Amino acid sequence: MKTAFDFPHIEGEASRQAHCDLPPGTYERELGRDGFFGPATHMYHANPPTGWTDWEGPLRPRAFDLSRLTATEPCPFDAPEVLFNSHARLRFWRAPERMDHLARNGDGDDLIFVHTGTADLFCDYGHLAIEAGDYIVLPRGTMWRLERAQHFSALLIEATNSSYKLPDKGMLGPHAIFDPAMLDVPKIDEVFKAQQGPGDWKVRIKRRGVFSTVTYPFNPLDAKGWKGNLTAVRINVRDIRPLMSHRYHLPPSAHTTFVADRFVVCTFAPRLFETDPGALKVPFFHNNDDYDEVLFYHAGDFFSRDNIHPGMMSFHPCGFTHGPHPKALGKAFQQTKAATDEYAVMIDTRDALDIGAGAASVEWAGYVNSWAGKKD
Repeated sequence: MKTAFDFPHIEGEASRQAHCDLPPGTYERELGRDGFFGPATHMYHANPPTGWTDWEGPLRPRAFDLSRLTATEPCPFDAPEVLFNSHARLRFWRAPERMDHLARNGDGDDLIFVHTGTADLFCDYGHLAIEAGDYIVLPRGTMWRLERAQHFSALLIEATNSSYKLPDKGMLGPHAIFDPAMLDVPKIDEVFKAQQGPGDWKVRIKRRGVFSTVTYPFNPLDAKGWKGNLTAVRINVRDIRPLMSHRYHLPPSAHTTFVADRFVVCTFAPRLFETDPGALKVPFFHNNDDYDEVLFYHAGDFFSRDNIHPGMMSFHPCGFTHGPHPKALGKAFQQTKAATDEYAVMIDTRDALDIGAGAASVEWAGYVNSWAGKKD
């Protein structure tokens, strides 16, 4: 997006370099477009932009404790829906020890982020042993199931009528953040071959949100081999090497892991804090006025938020300013630790998200007041 005023202008007290060397006694707020890639202005305020004392109306920051969704669902398609729009659907799934059927999504690619536990995943392409921290991309139409799942919970992100791709890493080159050679593919190994054979198997297919069931007198995961460049892939968050700058706090877009047609998935992984004395060391206040922002907290110490634990999800719809909590703001330019200690998954959607019944049932109603220091 370009504007008719495609040049920087400085008015009053301001920093010439974003996120660094703020005028004394000010708080920086970024007004940006196109998810940190478009035109932007940086305001320098006398008070924290999130210092509200009251909020009325539905446009407010929300938080949900998905760890309270404890029911096991035999099929991933029956998992509680958390957030959704016409291009993305998010569910939180607690899997059974063994799926007694195959799932097949005809509506779009599936991205499984394993939050807890382990399992064996069987799909058209073979077998994968999966564990907490794994991302698994399943192309649209892939048949799959889990077996020997132990304490397994996952965030499911459907790219409705779309597919997942790797981001363009530009001048960083294709091997930054993670080398595509780090992507694992399923194997037609002895474990995969052992589950083949006769016996009734049902395939539950979702298409346009409606389900059909097809029954076979054999296990249709009976491939002897395959070749091609369309396949399921897996990478663990431990294998992601985040971009860092010791003199500048990078925007969330620098941590993009996967892209779909109308949203992106980013990963926050442990990284060193900025060491330049003038550089911000916490997320900056910002209006991301073209995207809804979702953050799923997976593991660690979430330095920019109070009262957040693994399994929680925050939702900041576009249209208002958000940023670090007051406690984190006190460490904006001086951190007591050398590095962050957090893993989180961020989903930024170009289209407004609706709240599903699953999220509504576990909402932290007092989240909007957490910036003001009020008690729930």
